[in-house]
Amino acid sequence: MRSKSLQESIQHRRSYYQLSNASPISNEQIETVIEEVVKHSPSAFNSQSARVVLLLGDQHKKLWEIVKDELKKVSGSEEAWKQTENKVNSCFLSGYGTVLFFEDETVIKGLQNQFPLYSQKFSVWSEHSSAIVQILTWLALENEGLGASLQHYDPLIDESIQKEWNISKDWRLIAQMPFGVALDKPAEKSYESVEKRVKVFK
Repeated sequence: MRSKSLQESIQHRRSYYQLSNASPISNEQIETVIEEVVKHSPSAFNSQSARVVLLLGDQHKKLWEIVKDELKKVSGSEEAWKQTENKVNSCFLSGYGTVLFFEDETVIKGLQNQFPLYSQKFSVWSEHSSAIVQILTWLALENEGLGASLQHYDPLIDESIQKEWNISKDWRLIAQMPFGVALDKPAEKSYESVEKRVKVFK
């Protein structure tokens, strides 16, 4: 299968909410894709503060069982819980794997101490760095024929994740990206006029 161009990956990247437990590439290839993204993603002051955990197989399923356990505690009614459970089962747990995105707070604090003039900015730049890793991961998975979506179940699941996978408390959870072979077509997306959003001066 021909690899997509960067432009094609950008155009085709969408949120997929019906995922199957299948992958067109091996686990080793998935690991390589994630490692290359993390290694080469830019960050402010070359801080390299992004941290990533890749969950496959039973570890992936375990994550979404944790999510369900935490969500059940805050569901307002049995009916609301059933809807939530069905969504998690069919959209996330059903997938092949999940990428967890973190930021290492020790790196951020170290930079704040080293460069006090910019201390208030480093937490903002940290979010930027994480966003870059997230979108590059999304594009890389898309390029390999995998559908994904970006989820945010923190802070509900933070403590359970730290305990289950022995994650440092200095790693702040930012987002979760379940992925697998997409079973659905993405909904139609409307676009604002590019002319309204981009200005060019020559």
